[in-house]
Amino acid sequence: MINSSFFLNVTRFVLLILVQVLVFNNLNFFGYINPVIYILFLYWYPIKQNRTTFIVTCFILGLLVDIFSDTLAISAAATVTIAYLRPTIMRFVFGVNYEFQSFKLNNSTKAQQFTFLALLTIIHHLVYFTLEIFSFSNSLLILQKTVTVGIATLILSILFSTLFSSKKE
Repeated sequence: MINSSFFLNVTRFVLLILVQVLVFNNLNFFGYINPVIYILFLYWYPIKQNRTTFIVTCFILGLLVDIFSDTLAISAAATVTIAYLRPTIMRFVFGVNYEFQSFKLNNSTKAQQFTFLALLTIIHHLVYFTLEIFSFSNSLLILQKTVTVGIATLILSILFSTLFSSKKE
């Protein structure tokens, strides 16, 4: 059964890729900070969907960003990593509550939502910049880019999440 949730996810998928490659890939705050807004897809994706479908969809998301950004599948690797780790991250942030059918991200506290988004962002950026730089002698550079780009990503993700949340109160 195809429902409004499916169309919402497809719309988010397409719009986040377009916004990422047309807007955020062209921004260079301080010469190297490019926010990674497409992570919001993993944040917003329904919890009780098929995990294999989710991981394949995230691979396609990362690969499309890589194709338009010319980044040699680095985004795909980072996106699949956080897609795979998402249940563990959710268990850490939300406890066993997220495993129940009635769990909704909007019903959790703002601190839990922020922690979940922050962990997704940090892990994505750590994998991404480790693969991009690929040198342990540049560990400080990897950490610096993870933190600075991560902060910019978090600020913009929170802004987007507030503006485009599916639940209006």
